[in-house]
Formats: sequence, structure tokens, C-alpha cells
Amino acid sequence: MHRWRILRHSLSTTMDIIFLRELKVETFIGVYEWEKRVPQTLQLDLEIALPHSRACETDDIQDALDYADIVRDIRNALTSRHFNLLEALAEAIARMLVNDLRLPWVKVSVAKLNAIRGSRMVGVSIERGMK
Repeated sequence: MHRWRILRHSLSTTMDIIFLRELKVETFIGVYEWEKRVPQTLQLDLEIALPHSRACETDDIQDALDYADIVRDIRNALTSRHFNLLEALAEAIARMLVNDLRLPWVKVSVAKLNAIRGSRMVGVSIERGMK
């Protein structure tokens, strides 16, 4: 019964989706020795759900999500440790967004560029939180 009430509430709440597309970041990622020494360019795409944004009503930057802060936090997180897998990197970013910013839902897509011959990118997309 309690779970249904939460689900019903989340479905009836109006959500705004903020997105960030094709953010390029340099980081050390991979399981091979050369990947631990040579930074690689990753492409990130984010979707962030917010309950009906106050910024829509006020048109005030103080009520908006600061994209520059999010990008800075992601870049800092990626320089603080080495990830073996894209999945773990995406999970770390999603946790940071959901837990630190108290966001209800995020979708994080991470791709290695030109990692596989004949493919422009390979990657993973994860969703966390309740939408």
C-alpha cells in the first residue's frame, strides 16, 4: 500500500526535464594498461528531472539549476579517480546528481568515442531515481 502511494504521487507530479547533450570530458578509463596512462575523450548526455521548476514561474536565474556547477562537479569527480568501466563511471555521476543535489531522477549516458573500429561511439545509458 505504501509503495503504491509513492508511485501514484510520482506519476502525478509534473516534472521538467533539463538536458545536457554531447559534453566532452577527458578522463582515464579502461582496464588495459595503456588506458590507465592515456586519457580518453568521453561524451556525456544527461537528463535531469525536476519537480515543476520554480524558474518557469519566476524567470529568475536564482531559481534555476546551474548547469556550470553540474559540469564542474562531473569534471572534478572524473579527475578524482580511475574507472575501469563506463557503467561504474555512469553510476558515480548518477549517484552524485541524485544524492548530492537531491534530484528525483536522472538519466546518464556515457560513450567512448572511436573505441571500436567502424563505430563512432560505444557506451552505456542508466536511469536512477524515481520518475
